[in-house]
Amino acid sequence: MKPFTQNSQTSPAAVNQRRKWSTKEDVVLISAWLNTSKDAIVSTDQKAGAFWKRIVDYVNASPQLSGAVPREWSQCKQRWGRINEQVCKFVGCYEAAVREQASGQNENDVMKAAHDIFLNDLGIKFTLEHCWRELWFDQKWKSLGVSKDGPKEKRKEAVEVVDEEEAADVRPPGVKACKAAKRKRQGYDEIHSMLAVKKEIQKQKLLERLLAKDPTHLSANEITLMDKLISEMI
Repeated sequence: MKPFTQNSQTSPAAVNQRRKWSTKEDVVLISAWLNTSKDAIVSTDQKAGAFWKRIVDYVNASPQLSGAVPREWSQCKQRWGRINEQVCKFVGCYEAAVREQASGQNENDVMKAAHDIFLNDLGIKFTLEHCWRELWFDQKWKSLGVSKDGPKEKRKEAVEVVDEEEAADVRPPGVKACKAAKRKRQGYDEIHSMLAVKKEIQKQKLLERLLAKDPTHLSANEITLMDKLISEMI
């Protein structure tokens, strides 16, 4: 029998690389990413390597993970990539479930429908609901539709075990739900801006017509309206 050599052993680094992420680690990672990415100085001037160095330092220094094996920045970056991708896709599924919410259905019914849509569309289960609940209030991931009950802060169901390798490389066809939701919000904003500009133009034209008239021929209502339009434009 050949001796068991060092090359045949699994290195500690390799074991750490495959170590599953716990729910608590995911929550701390999300908090680290949100806090670091919203730092005005960091987000605009910092290089990617330094950005993830700050995040991994935040994660490993968290009191919530006291005693846990430290993570490497590459692990944090890879894990965040998966969280971001799947949560973005689930946002679209949740919105679809809200639109289809029938009378009498509660938040649990909507969540079950959203999970079913995710499974049917992508062929895998959504196991990162705890991550979605940490991110759903942020502008990037905020759902345009909210169920009648609204997302609950906690669920009674046990949290599913997170499998780090489960369908990590799945890339479903079609437009990503997160990008579609973002474009929809941008469309609403553009329409709102256009209507506001149109309203201002109409006011300006009305004021010009009133100013072109002989002041002695203006009625009391026209004078009141003209004074109001002038005060709004000052």
